[in-house]
Amino acid sequence: MSANRMCGLILALATMLWSGAAFAQSGEIVLYTSQPDRIADETVAGFHKLYPKVDVQVFRSGTTEVVNKLMAEFMAGDPKADVVFIADAVSMEALKQQDRLMPYPDVDVSAFPKQAYDKDMTYFGTKLITTGIVYNTAAPRPTSWLDLLDPALKGKVVVPSPLYSGAAAINMAALDGTSALGRDYYGRLAKNGAVAVPSNGNVLKDVANGQKMYGVVVEFMALNAKTRGSPVDFVFPKEGVAAITEPIAILKTAKHPEAAQAFIDFVLSKEGQQLAAKQGFLPARTDVAPPAGFPKPGDVTLLPIDMAKTVKGMASLRERFTDLFGG
Repeated sequence: MSANRMCGLILALATMLWSGAAFAQSGEIVLYTSQPDRIADETVAGFHKLYPKVDVQVFRSGTTEVVNKLMAEFMAGDPKADVVFIADAVSMEALKQQDRLMPYPDVDVSAFPKQAYDKDMTYFGTKLITTGIVYNTAAPRPTSWLDLLDPALKGKVVVPSPLYSGAAAINMAALDGTSALGRDYYGRLAKNGAVAVPSNGNVLKDVANGQKMYGVVVEFMALNAKTRGSPVDFVFPKEGVAAITEPIAILKTAKHPEAAQAFIDFVLSKEGQQLAAKQGFLPARTDVAPPAGFPKPGDVTLLPIDMAKTVKGMASLRERFTDLFGG
């Protein structure tokens, strides 16, 4: 190959790379997320350090409300989101089954366990978030999900609603399928006076202030609150725990796909995963250290869950929860 031809190829390649980078570094992204406000702000700020000219417009609510907003926009023929960043893979799997997600086969997932991302590369887990038992340290420490059914705890337990929380829906589906508990577990909780609140944050607040002594909650909220001095602690029940991965994906209808890919690259990068750990989450990347006080993932018993079956049964699960606990 002549020197002139080689130079031409290098110049062409450089132009292609520069053009893609320049596009990704400008413009805008519309992000729909269920991340808490502070976490979402920090994630966007971390992205802005790399791409300061990309304007990120954020709609933030619970996973169920985010998905409901998307469904309404799909029906109207005007979906506005580029990137969807929500709590659970079941909701993402439903979007995938509706052919709403754009595959991103070029994203680097070499440091992620295979169970953390979709095999067809349409959505990617960013964290490992488990659900267990939070308790006020003025109360005895539980060890099992069955402890919450103790008559001595009647009226002292609070649970998050799967009508609003994706993690709560995953947890209910997982516990339903656990032979040691049975499908009537949530019914037995209701009979023992357990009450439902919209979110995991509400659960933690009620337990921390002593209004309730025990709750069902995602682990990072309880462990981070404990680190800050809140009178709570967290238990991984001996039967096991459900896990969500807080997946991220690009919609097929994205108006800014290149910038959306750059956002996903950041969230899955080592820097992005270190930010997740700093925020108090167990990162999905295996080469990033977990936050202080968190167990190694291999030390936690994860309950299996059939995502396809859970997607099909989600409406029935939420209806049953409403019958037990109210809307």
